[in-house]
Amino acid sequence: MRTMNMGRITDTVKHLIIINILFFVAKLAMPEMMDRLFALYYFESPNFRFWQPVTHMFMHGDFGHILFNMFGLYMFGSPLEARWGRNKFLFFYFSAGLGAALIHSAVNYYHFQSVYDALTQIGMSAGDIQGILTEGSFNTAILENITQAKIQSFYEAYHIPAVGASGAIYGVLVAFGMLFPNTPLMLIFLPVPIKAKYFIPAIIALDLFSGVTGYSLMGQGIAHWAHIGGALFGFIMAYYWKKNSFNNKRWY
Repeated sequence: MRTMNMGRITDTVKHLIIINILFFVAKLAMPEMMDRLFALYYFESPNFRFWQPVTHMFMHGDFGHILFNMFGLYMFGSPLEARWGRNKFLFFYFSAGLGAALIHSAVNYYHFQSVYDALTQIGMSAGDIQGILTEGSFNTAILENITQAKIQSFYEAYHIPAVGASGAIYGVLVAFGMLFPNTPLMLIFLPVPIKAKYFIPAIIALDLFSGVTGYSLMGQGIAHWAHIGGALFGFIMAYYWKKNSFNNKRWY
């Protein structure tokens, strides 16, 4: 994805990119420790720490992941910081990222708890269920009542953490689309200019489709509900600020 010339990189965006790169380099050197401490685990996991809803925004899975996110932060974050200033942009960025963590965790809880309840209804004890979570093994007889896919998602929700700045970036995308709706954007694989006010809702709609159906059009291992959460919180904040930009109400 690329845009027309959006101007130079702003200071806060530059510093955020540097911090993300430092975290990524540290993860290359100490992958297990960095993931265990700073990725966002399920809140009932023994690996969960209270700071992870913030620190997961600086963690990335691989080079392509961080490259795509930092490119988005540079291209769409800099115009917002130039318009809003450092403090307002930082408040927005972290709020969108925290909103992404909240929605992702809430959806994870729903899926996890629904399987947990189904397991208890067929007579499994808390110890038996914990055995599934710790050992990943189970009596195949339970597949008569619960699909293996649901058991797998139950196990993964507990063990696989969320990483990445994508939720915050989706908030930035939404705000960019609201402030600069007629800016033409271009996809690398579709070299036809599409205005931001059309392109960004289409991207969010794809995530919503993937989140609801479980059929990912963007590849596997993507936290679609985190994207939607970041977009939702970004929309709420950007809409409020735009609506109240000429009065004395301030909460940032």
